[in-house]
Amino acid sequence: MTTTRVAVPRKGRPLEAVLERLAGRTGTTDLADDIISTLRYEKAVTKGNQDAVADVYHRISDYSSLDAPYKPEYTLLRDDRDGMPRRIVFDSVTVPTEHGDVQLVGREEPFRALRTHEFALGFDSADLVLEEVVQLRDEPLTAIHEINDRIDPLDTDVRVVTGLGDTVYHTLLATPEVMDTQDGPLDRDFVTNYEGELCISPRYERLVEAVLGTSALDGVSFTYPTEGGEEEADIAATGLGVYLTVTGSTARDHGLELGEQLFPSETVLLENAHERTETTERVASLFEEPEETALQSI
Repeated sequence: MTTTRVAVPRKGRPLEAVLERLAGRTGTTDLADDIISTLRYEKAVTKGNQDAVADVYHRISDYSSLDAPYKPEYTLLRDDRDGMPRRIVFDSVTVPTEHGDVQLVGREEPFRALRTHEFALGFDSADLVLEEVVQLRDEPLTAIHEINDRIDPLDTDVRVVTGLGDTVYHTLLATPEVMDTQDGPLDRDFVTNYEGELCISPRYERLVEAVLGTSALDGVSFTYPTEGGEEEADIAATGLGVYLTVTGSTARDHGLELGEQLFPSETVLLENAHERTETTERVASLFEEPEETALQSI
């Protein structure tokens, strides 16, 4: 049987979500756990929260088994932290499945690798899709299944197939003082009636415009967190902002009220429709929950 290559992130929550979903469908839980624990350890080493027992070259040699099938491989990248330390990240692993071998291949930008037709299938954050290709409209974008309707077919052949459910949310946050300027909940309507500054991460500017809707931003100007500072603190200083939250505990520590969850930040399965084959369709089904219905591909 053939090997199907699937582009995945090299590290972080999206890669873990892919490994866990595939492990659940193929019984390769030990393999997924090994990769996840290795990368978490290496992240801790890079951040200075863990002491390494060997240098980086010995560690990567221990992790990678190039002569053994179905074993993970790793590679070295320069981290953008002070001093630009070398960081061990995921390179690839081949997993046997009922639809043939599936090779997960690490890429810095999986979505862009699909856009250039290097892969038929891949995973990336829904955030990146919103930042790069969705059309901005007056109406807000509120759910993952709406993304494909906002992609211009002339812009890219890539479409969202399904999400993996590893969800945190882009959430509206405000100080009580700003909340008191209007009656009603802290939601999109609140922003529509608001005039003033809205603090966001600069990398999420198009995303925020998409999920709030451009008409809601009349009279609103974006400000950005100070470099190296806590984003919740900068939002508290501004009075209103959008930030990723899980429990919201840090936001509350800064005196912020949690408002509407605007959009899920979720890992999504992507397909380049131009590269679709019967095999890639079968492989894509491995990443869907049994009860899921995949999104309509265009």
